[in-house]
Amino acid sequence: MGKIIAIANQKGGVGKTTTTVNLAASLGVLEKKVLLIDADPQANASSGLGIDVENVVKGTYQLLEHIITAKEAIQRTTSPNVDIIPAHIDLVAVEIELVDKVKREFKLREAIQSVKEDYDYILIDCAPSLGLLTLNALVAADSILIPIQCEYFALEGLGKLLNTVKSVQSIHNPDLDIEGLLLTMFDSRLRLSNQVVAEVKKHFQNMVFKTIIKRNTRLGEAPSYGESIIAYDATSRGAKNYLSLANELLKNNG
Repeated sequence: MGKIIAIANQKGGVGKTTTTVNLAASLGVLEKKVLLIDADPQANASSGLGIDVENVVKGTYQLLEHIITAKEAIQRTTSPNVDIIPAHIDLVAVEIELVDKVKREFKLREAIQSVKEDYDYILIDCAPSLGLLTLNALVAADSILIPIQCEYFALEGLGKLLNTVKSVQSIHNPDLDIEGLLLTMFDSRLRLSNQVVAEVKKHFQNMVFKTIIKRNTRLGEAPSYGESIIAYDATSRGAKNYLSLANELLKNNG
């Protein structure tokens, strides 16, 4: 039975997509079968794994509209053991189109039930908002992984996200867990980075992953080649960090 993890934070630029793509690739390398669902209209996770997003005709949009099945939407990627349901800019329209539908928050959950058994992990890359797309991801998920960048406004908006998680737990998905908080874009030379790490650990203690994702030029370069950091430069610090995260996730999940 696959575990579904939503990677979410309504703040942009915190490393959500980078984390989704590279955690998926790392789990794949560790011989886990992974499905990545791109639920962000920017479709960066799709292009980051080499999908031509301009020509996606079977993706998350069609899946949420229940025009196609999950099996029909799935594509192989060049990353070992990683499949994807890609996104296209047309996903933007879903928020408006689902508004008056019955059980609109459950569309993704219903759509992926049929493939849950086929994967060890299903990772959902969420849009940087708390709209209907992210809500669908949280209702479908078993847990949420929250990336937090080691910068000045790191904790801003986190309370709002945690309140959203609480309301999803009480109304739609009582089984939703917090997988953990992941510190990203860490620069050991900056006092601020170290202060943020200390503050997040003080507030959230065991909820914080031991692995910290350090700033790394190669991590930033990989998406422009349509590759994960594992494929682009397996010896880089970024690759080592994400492999460490994958191992920690597997250990936490027994």
